[in-house]
Amino acid sequence: MKPHTRRTFLGHAAGALGTAFSSPLLAQRMGDRPSRVAGVTVLNPRDRVPLSFIIDDSTCLVNLAHFGIPQFAQVFPDRYRQAWRELPREIPDTFVRKFAEWCHAHGVKGKYSVVPYPACVGWIDREMPGWSREELEASLELIRTTITPDWDIHPEMISHTWVIDTRTGRPYPERSERFMENWAWTDGKSVDQLADYLAYALRILKNVGLPCEGITTPGGFGNRVLPELAQATLAACRDVYRAEIPHYFRHLFTDDRSVAPRVEYATGLESEDPRCVVSIIGCTGDWFGGWDGLERGHPDQCITEDGRGGRLPEVIRRGEPAILVCHWPGIYYNGEETGFKIFQTVVQRLHGSYENLIWMKLSEIARYWAARELTRIESGPGAVGFHAPFACPAFTVQCTGGSDRPPKVIRGHEQMPLREVPDRLRLAPGTWTRAGADRVVCFDLPKGASRLSLG
Repeated sequence: MKPHTRRTFLGHAAGALGTAFSSPLLAQRMGDRPSRVAGVTVLNPRDRVPLSFIIDDSTCLVNLAHFGIPQFAQVFPDRYRQAWRELPREIPDTFVRKFAEWCHAHGVKGKYSVVPYPACVGWIDREMPGWSREELEASLELIRTTITPDWDIHPEMISHTWVIDTRTGRPYPERSERFMENWAWTDGKSVDQLADYLAYALRILKNVGLPCEGITTPGGFGNRVLPELAQATLAACRDVYRAEIPHYFRHLFTDDRSVAPRVEYATGLESEDPRCVVSIIGCTGDWFGGWDGLERGHPDQCITEDGRGGRLPEVIRRGEPAILVCHWPGIYYNGEETGFKIFQTVVQRLHGSYENLIWMKLSEIARYWAARELTRIESGPGAVGFHAPFACPAFTVQCTGGSDRPPKVIRGHEQMPLREVPDRLRLAPGTWTRAGADRVVCFDLPKGASRLSLG
């Protein structure tokens, strides 16, 4: 049986919360879409399958499982009986550095949550009781310098436990699921109410100099107000960070449903102020060490030793982003690093089985999918025209026709000839290759109008 996480439990539980994985997902509005022409297909970046690794429940120093479980147990004493006192109170920065350096050496990218007020222990922009101010600042500097090059930073709401009154900065006094971030507080909330809450969390990250273009929802947060959640993410990320393409992680599917990102609420595509928000969808359960650091996973759930079985090969064969999901206490696994060791095995199996993968941050995936779906594409004699609301690195298209002359990208008076490579695996920005009578072209798509001359 697959292990249950708070996110999967809330997804399947009946009752007041409904289901995270059913028709409410379809309530999101796509918004505007541009015209397209036959004979031009937008492919994955560099014609590779994106990979990413989502890390939930991470923050500075605090082991959220140790401090969060007794708060969950106040509301649900029959569900949360873990021996939380035996869990370490801290996930040390020595492990953060070890993990980040290994991932960087192996090209891994993804998303790393920084909970602003973890389990109400302390504020990352003020004090963290139990640790010195110097230790907190060193932890933040480690995230700024070692994590952010390869990982997006997200708030995972404010506390991940009790709902905070944004007027006072204090938890509401009622101790019930109505006032827990993971459960029912968001039910019936408006876009403005949610945006206020998200912006409060985002401003704390901004106070400590962390970049951010998206948010992660804890547990069932936003489950019954998905349209409002998407629009609130768009509003809050643009307001606090001026994020061009906000994104959010709310859903994961481990069945046969598509896990391709969803580009939602697109407007103003022909204006100076195009807007959209992207829903990033995970494709695995937490099969590493569990959110509480107590349930061991196994690499075979992600990918078997021969590279053929497990969840990831299913998604890779479809060409959709294979986005793994974990919880930080399970990666550390009480100092045993069990989840980290499982992840290392998964990465090694992926790299040993496939040549056509590319690790990306969630923000990079969101940008590519926004450009993929929202760029207007037109054809003319010997050329393809693009009008892009958003610039996009490594934009890759397959075009029919063309002469023997190499294609080139034209923007205004600038012309950039493209270099031919022998096959798709060697595609990079500024190159092209042949695919029978077609051409596969990879280039950095500029914002606004540009043209691809096919000779």
